[in-house]
Amino acid sequence: MSNKNRYEGLLVLNVQGNDDGAKEVIERLEGEFKKEGATIEQVQKMDRRQFSYVAGKLDHGFFVNFIFNAAPTAIDKLRARFTLDEEVYRQHYQKLTAKKAEKAEKAA
Repeated sequence: MSNKNRYEGLLVLNVQGNDDGAKEVIERLEGEFKKEGATIEQVQKMDRRQFSYVAGKLDHGFFVNFIFNAAPTAIDKLRARFTLDEEVYRQHYQKLTAKKAEKAEKAA
């Protein structure tokens, strides 16, 4: 895991009123992360939420937060792959601090 970083990926899914279908989409997306060599720590399903403003045909989306470890090059590949996915409405990735390094800094 020396060349992997810890990331948070927030994905807004377009399940078009079929919240039950979100489970299958999330499982498929987990597989896509793993194909790019990512190790998923946690998946937070945050349910369907109404958008503050409507910028297109959707007025709500199913929010899912992935915490994972991956190589920096994997982020661009995931972003490109999910941009073409009709069930992923929006996506955002953020690099997080490593847990072990964070604990070591606090102890010092």
